[in-house]
Amino acid sequence: MKPFTFRLFLVIFLLSLIHIPMKAQTAPDPLKNLPKPIFLWPNGAPGALGDTEADKPRLYPFLPDTKSTATAVLVIPGGGYTHVAIAHEGFQFARWLNAQGVAAFVLDYRVAPYKYPVEIQDGMRALRYIRIHAADYGIDASRIGVWGSSAGGHLASTLGVHGNDAAPLPEKTDEIDKADAKPNFMILAYPVISMQSPEAHKGSLQNLLGDTPDPQQQQKFSNQLAVNAQTPPTFLFATTGDPTVPVENSLDMYRALERAHAPAEIHIYDYANHGCGLCGDIPELSTWPMLLRVWLNHTGWLPKDAPMLPPPAPNEEIPAGLTGPGLQK
Repeated sequence: MKPFTFRLFLVIFLLSLIHIPMKAQTAPDPLKNLPKPIFLWPNGAPGALGDTEADKPRLYPFLPDTKSTATAVLVIPGGGYTHVAIAHEGFQFARWLNAQGVAAFVLDYRVAPYKYPVEIQDGMRALRYIRIHAADYGIDASRIGVWGSSAGGHLASTLGVHGNDAAPLPEKTDEIDKADAKPNFMILAYPVISMQSPEAHKGSLQNLLGDTPDPQQQQKFSNQLAVNAQTPPTFLFATTGDPTVPVENSLDMYRALERAHAPAEIHIYDYANHGCGLCGDIPELSTWPMLLRVWLNHTGWLPKDAPMLPPPAPNEEIPAGLTGPGLQK
């Protein structure tokens, strides 16, 4: 071995023996990818049972880098009024909308042990907040839709059919409470609609109206019974063999909309599933977001030249460390 080559080898060998401490790599904070939440009642929510995270309903405003429309959507995840499926029925929906240039606001609302009217008041307050702050977000106050899944579909449809009459105003009101709580269109994914047997989802009924619900409240919040010609345009998606919420909820809602001559479209898949969100990991159901996109184009809520919808993807998981009323169990 030549002297120069030997010396170079020796230097490299000695350097390899020197331990240089490396700075520990920290995992990225998943919460940094979320917008800062807006508390619906910064000074305390009406009917609060305490002052913990479980008592503070909030909105997450997801704004696209470039808007394709002045339309905005209030996203209400499901969870049987016992929790909030905020990742795959909330944040993932919001990012799907953002990718097409649509502003979205994800609601984390109070659930059991809370009962009516609290959950409904949270939904009303959220829509009113978006509407009264429309100019701040560069959206049109007359183009605010609601997208609800499962029990979130019940809350969404309650806003759609009852509007300002969905629940009484809190004792203390402000300027936000003067805004209209009725959405301009509805997207209902495998929704709970009825609070009456046999199609009622028993868990949602019990968690919202109690163990011995008032029959008048059951009738009022069987939302298919309150549909009229002024009910907003509605898109429905469900599966025939839904093992959790009977498909009759969606069918009854569609029939009521059709009889009232309220614009409506329904897509029922010959499949058995509940709670799959955008269903990106279920090939048989993964086409439903494309049908929603077509409906949004057709009804004018989304321009046809908006950016294309993102490809199907697996459901997102709830970010570690996230807190909120629908997550505190």
